[in-house]
Amino acid sequence: MTHNFWQGSKARLRALEPRDWEVFHAFDADTEVARLCDQVHFPRSSEGTQAWAKEEATAKPGSDAFRWVIENEAGVIVGTINTFGCDRRTGAFKYGLAIAREHWRRGYAREAICIVLRYYFRELRYQKVNVHIYDFNEASIKLHEKLGFQHEGRLRRMLYADGAFHDEIHMGLTAEEFEARWNDFSSKA
Repeated sequence: MTHNFWQGSKARLRALEPRDWEVFHAFDADTEVARLCDQVHFPRSSEGTQAWAKEEATAKPGSDAFRWVIENEAGVIVGTINTFGCDRRTGAFKYGLAIAREHWRRGYAREAICIVLRYYFRELRYQKVNVHIYDFNEASIKLHEKLGFQHEGRLRRMLYADGAFHDEIHMGLTAEEFEARWNDFSSKA
């Protein structure tokens, strides 16, 4: 039996395909999820989403930045995770994650994060991951705490959303902290 590095017990990560545009177009319509991840953007046309998906699907990974589609065990797209700010000199990177509302709290986010961390720490030799989470995204803060991320700081009033200013919470996890907690991740995932 062949083992797929990108396959866990609940989730599988794969590259984005141009045909995925409709799912992402539907994701874009949920402005609450958009605000939790980043901000509410202007609406994008179907044609614009198709062009974005084609561009993402055909882009060559640059400086270790990449976007995966997260599928569940039935092959349904449940979300996306992407790395950015990848700096091989310092060995640090960041990621962003979005799970469609109807798939929240089923373990897909945890598993997708662990697969990406395993790859960046064990295969690409990165030594630190950083995440920035808005203070009103309590579910994401709790998830990252459970994953072993440490609170490293708070930047005040970094986002204006829904009529108020919000802080940005900075959390981080080192490769050593990941290994101490998730050294048998392949059997947990």
